[in-house]
Amino acid sequence: MLTPSRGRARIGVLVPYTNVNLEADLAMLQPEGVSLHVARLGGYDIDAVPDSGQMAQMGEAPLDEPLRLLAGARPDVILYGCTSATLTHGPAFDQKLAGRIETAAGAVTVTAAGALVYALGAFGVSRIGFASPYVAEINDQAISFLLDAGIETVSRADIGVALGNYGQGELTPNEVFELGQRADSADAEAIVLSCTDMRSVETIERLEEALGKPVISSNQAMLFAALQALDIDAHTVNCGRLFKCESAGPGYSKQA
Repeated sequence: MLTPSRGRARIGVLVPYTNVNLEADLAMLQPEGVSLHVARLGGYDIDAVPDSGQMAQMGEAPLDEPLRLLAGARPDVILYGCTSATLTHGPAFDQKLAGRIETAAGAVTVTAAGALVYALGAFGVSRIGFASPYVAEINDQAISFLLDAGIETVSRADIGVALGNYGQGELTPNEVFELGQRADSADAEAIVLSCTDMRSVETIERLEEALGKPVISSNQAMLFAALQALDIDAHTVNCGRLFKCESAGPGYSKQA
């Protein structure tokens, strides 16, 4: 029997045009009856290393055309699917961008960076280990972003090489697992795997079992926040401890 793939809610997704893992992750995790509708974003150099300047430029890039096309599907929630594009600007920019998208499209908007903060609030943790495929400068900015939200990074793991736009998405789940292990410390209450193009979803449960603590990824956190906004029971999604949380902190709702 076919699983119903639509009719319950529509999630719109704005995804960087070189990203090959966000859509695949959401397709793996989407609950019954929830459909996905995607528009791709530019605003960065496909051949350059996605450093702080490149990602800041992407965050400021015009969204009018991709958002106009995506709004044609009349989504109930829109995901802004690049974590570093707003991490490089700070929480105020992140919130303002979400507000702009929400006003333009008439849909609750979840940013990847904001969703990480929201998901950490669901666990009530304030000290984390942080890992990503970003260059070190963006990791510094990410840690500052999270600190502004009351979350202290007590340990971190840098990838150690300047990966290109496709290199980030080509990391294997085993490589992501090892990166997450390196980000752990005794003081970290949870591990954050930041980047919508990193194959984190496939290793979350394995890493949680190895470390004995929650692991939160950008894509997992965005879907969690979206389901909260839609009043859809997240317990049906199998992707780590996050979807077993009974409640989350204030933030995403149909009135947000």
